Amino acid sequence: SGLFDNDSTLKITLSGNLRDLMTDVADNSQNHPVAISYTQNGKEVSINAEAKTRGHFRRTMGNCTYPPLLLQFTNNDALSSSIFKGQDKLKLVMPCVGDDYVTREWMIYRIYNLVTPKSFKARLVSVELYDTKKKKSTSPFYGILLEDDKQMAKRNEDVLIKLQLRPEQTDSMDFLKMAVFEYLIGNTDWSVQFQNVKLVARDSLAIPATVP
Repeated sequence: SGLFDNDSTLKITLSGNLRDLMTDVADNSQNHPVAISYTQNGKEVSINAEAKTRGHFRRTMGNCTYPPLLLQFTNNDALSSSIFKGQDKLKLVMPCVGDDYVTREWMIYRIYNLVTPKSFKARLVSVELYDTKKKKSTSPFYGILLEDDKQMAKRNEDVLIKLQLRPEQTDSMDFLKMAVFEYLIGNTDWSVQFQNVKLVARDSLAIPATVP
């Protein structure tokens, strides 16, 4: 099955020169080579990838235990025979302080999947970090792999819309559904105008829908 077709927790190990990766928190952070490994049918599978830090507040040194990461894959035979088949880029949500908020955030994504297909799929992962330079591992902790923006749009037979719009310029039912859900979960850190909400539409002339 595909990466997002299963609700079980996926255990992965992220290996590489992780000190250089985790401390590269500048606005123009660079890609760093990493290996992502997991167990499939009793055998270890290892995929080469690149990772870089992302985000704003969470990426700032000292705010969180780990910065969030963007994983980027190269299409090859190893990838096409793995659980990451078809993936190009994935956001990896890392814990800011402890696991509790990570698991709650994952459940919120899953609940919104039940509300509307115009939502991001998420997979809960147990992450172990292995620094190849220090030869040292961390204890496992929870993280979330998030569906890529373009894949979410394609799954809904839509395209991403890169416009700065006001809420009243978006599909009213989708916007109100999203706004009520954000109120339900107590989240106030969102804005259509400031573009931390994604916009999708059938084409560039259609009224876009909002995706938190």
